[in-house]
Amino acid sequence: MVGNNATVLPLRDYRGARRTLYFTRPELNPLLGLSNRTRARRIWRHFAVDRRDGQALFSVFRHTHESPVYTIVKTTGAIPGEASFTVLSGRQRMRAAGSLAEVLDFFRSKLALVPGGGD
Repeated sequence: MVGNNATVLPLRDYRGARRTLYFTRPELNPLLGLSNRTRARRIWRHFAVDRRDGQALFSVFRHTHESPVYTIVKTTGAIPGEASFTVLSGRQRMRAAGSLAEVLDFFRSKLALVPGGGD
């Protein structure tokens, strides 16, 4: 700034375009239902809901002090107002889809009961 010549810059022009993203109640209901069913069968023990810049995360754990077994990530889609969902196991992408229902289909095959053999 030299003398009284100052330039005022609006911060909104320099802030990131990403907004905070959360799971909606209609999205949380099937996630919590899946978590309750798997905890009742002792497949998963704990879950965590978190957020990062432009992402909402739902992670499930087998044990308290381990890394998550799976993480369901909601991100903003290419079209404003739309979201995309991804299932991660560690850093490996297991399934990606445009709706939560499609992503949760991944767990239907993973968590199906296997019939007992030849009793």
